[in-house]
Amino acid sequence: MTIHVAVIGARGRMGRQVCEAVSAADDLELGPLVDLGDDVEAVADADVAVVFSVPDVALDHVLACVRHGVHAVVGTTGWTPEKLDVVRSELDEHSGCGVLVAPNFALGAVLLMRFAAMAAPHYESVEVIELHHPDKVDAPSGTAQHTARLIAEARREAGSAPIPDATATGVPGARGADVDGVRVHAVRLRGLVAHEEVLLGGPGELLTLRHDSFDRASFMPGVLLGVRRIASRPGLTVGLENLLEL
Repeated sequence: MTIHVAVIGARGRMGRQVCEAVSAADDLELGPLVDLGDDVEAVADADVAVVFSVPDVALDHVLACVRHGVHAVVGTTGWTPEKLDVVRSELDEHSGCGVLVAPNFALGAVLLMRFAAMAAPHYESVEVIELHHPDKVDAPSGTAQHTARLIAEARREAGSAPIPDATATGVPGARGADVDGVRVHAVRLRGLVAHEEVLLGGPGELLTLRHDSFDRASFMPGVLLGVRRIASRPGLTVGLENLLEL
């Protein structure tokens, strides 16, 4: 069965890449293309919409998809718990519709998150460093925040002690952002695409987990996986790892 796929944010960097990937897939058909100034209601003709619009309007775009019964695969960053709750409320009114919000679609990045959560309870110290191009509008990245929350959850479940830090004075921001008790540092540098490191330290050792995306093509297998599977997951799903059967 062919899946008809709309792309919201179709003229952006990620949107153009999604259009190419969908067009090249035998089981997918590229449907309505929506970008700035276009009528988002056009998605009503699709089975699934891939959303890579800007954060300011992404919530409205996702809600429009749900109202039309169109499943949504969302790569736009900047989602807060409050925005996700709005999506959940809308989905409660449209049973059977599914929305996937994924901080990162690179399969290697998703595996890094899983490995970090597995390792974190076994180490006294954990910090996250994310590195992106300087055109990225949010910091820290959604991927890094999601990674930190998975680490924190794993440590809570294991009964781990708080991560030690004796810092008493310092320049604001020097220790990075505090995401659920895990320090996250953001680097913005020309020449980078999307990169993440998780540093895990214990007495006499350091474990470094790192993933590098050198091209946006690295995100396409995960996007297409979401497109193919979201119809089987009604409601809100946060994180591609939930579709990988890890």
